[in-house]
Amino acid sequence: VYGRKMEEDFEPVLERRIHYFTNYGEGLWHVAQRDIMWVRISKDAFAKGFRLKHIGEILFAKFKSEFSAIVDRVQVTIYSDEEKVKEMRETARGYYQKRDDRLKELRDEKVDTFYSCTLCQSFAPTHVCVIAPERVGLCGAVSWLDAKAAFEINPHGSNQPIPKEGIIDEVKGQWQSFNEFTFNNSQRSIEYVNFYTIMEYPMTSCGCFECILAMVPECNGFMVVNREHSGMTPSGMTFSTLAGTIGGGAQMPGFMGIGKSYLGSPKFVPADGGLGRLVWLPKALKENLRPLLEEAAENAGLGKEFVDKIADETVGASGEEIMSFLEEKGHPALTMDPLM
Repeated sequence: VYGRKMEEDFEPVLERRIHYFTNYGEGLWHVAQRDIMWVRISKDAFAKGFRLKHIGEILFAKFKSEFSAIVDRVQVTIYSDEEKVKEMRETARGYYQKRDDRLKELRDEKVDTFYSCTLCQSFAPTHVCVIAPERVGLCGAVSWLDAKAAFEINPHGSNQPIPKEGIIDEVKGQWQSFNEFTFNNSQRSIEYVNFYTIMEYPMTSCGCFECILAMVPECNGFMVVNREHSGMTPSGMTFSTLAGTIGGGAQMPGFMGIGKSYLGSPKFVPADGGLGRLVWLPKALKENLRPLLEEAAENAGLGKEFVDKIADETVGASGEEIMSFLEEKGHPALTMDPLM
């Protein structure tokens, strides 16, 4: 895209709208974001003549009409060659990292406003995402800075400011203003939300989450599984089964969709014990996030060696299987207060 009023800060805002605009197409289905999104074209749509180029035409038309104030020119290129896709993916990941790094100095306590995101309500009508400086949207693609920029572009859009007012529980992270906003924008179905725990009134989940955070009662801790992992988990369910259970705007204590970068946040479920509660991660995700996890563990006083105390599928995929590993490693979750 090109525009005389276009800014770099607006790029992730427009990028996330690809999800929204693609789903306008009859027979089209787009879920998730960044480099892990899924796109499906129905057999019926294909039979009626829909082809890949039409995705580009939809995006071209919608970006020109919805963002005419900042976008003057649009070009859409769809790559289908696997090697070229991999090359472009690495370029994109560089931009993702740059965006994530901008958030490192931001703190929840230093701002008086969080932002909503209701972009996914076409899939999950009762879901309301609330984005904080230290908590990216569960899709992983909308940060506090992105939501702030989106509101500047469109004050009537899906990202609205929510003042932090009426503190109810500072430890669990509950504010009266957030309760009211969530209730009024969830078809009046979600009355209370805590932002620093998943054990009581956690934030709702849609279906675009990068990962799922879930309790593992046998180990007194939490597990995280990412969208790319297809195997069984200590919850007794795969990612797909978990997603079908907790998604759609449900509020389910002990389970919640999250963005990957939230694992490195100082505000990673602090009321539940924080990063020290993490007992299981898929090996590929653990290695991919190792620098982030080691830094977060150091900052939390756990030491960077904590990352190697987290079990993965090579150890086991059930609470019983990983318990001996956790005991051998002296995992801190085993000596924390009971989750339940």
